[in-house]
Amino acid sequence: MRKLYDKFKWPTDKEKKWARMTPEERLEFARLAAKLCAGNAGSIQYVSITAKKENVMPHIRRDPNKLYNYMIGMLLLDHMARADEVIFAPDDRSIKVQSGNSLHDYLQTQLWMERGVATELKTVPCDSSKNLCVQFADMISGIAQGHYEDRSSEPLRVLARHFRPFLIYNR
Repeated sequence: MRKLYDKFKWPTDKEKKWARMTPEERLEFARLAAKLCAGNAGSIQYVSITAKKENVMPHIRRDPNKLYNYMIGMLLLDHMARADEVIFAPDDRSIKVQSGNSLHDYLQTQLWMERGVATELKTVPCDSSKNLCVQFADMISGIAQGHYEDRSSEPLRVLARHFRPFLIYNR
């Protein structure tokens, strides 16, 4: 991320968002992300989960954070269950859903009750404007979003060897 901020002279006091990046900046992000992954011999995985929201039942869409929490669980719980402790730094969507249950509580309950593991989940909320790791994750999400929603697939092609997208509610 620092290389991108330096190369493109992005102001460091303002978070760079995928939606405001040029095609050249997006491709450079994909190149650097692929290089990072290739240089770490399989210890890094890029994954995303995408839902075709119009195929999600209307009663589920009324509280979009419930769908978000469910999708995060689908994507991460198996990985989390392999660890004794997980430090999880989610974005602001982890705020409580209308039912009052937070993403942290949902994931911890799933780990303990459904997966039968003693994994201790530590959730550390963060401000993405000050966290380059969260900005990186948001840009990975931008690659998936660009491919599925905007039909802009070149960044995904650059990263494809290191990227596993999951689709739900695709039919």
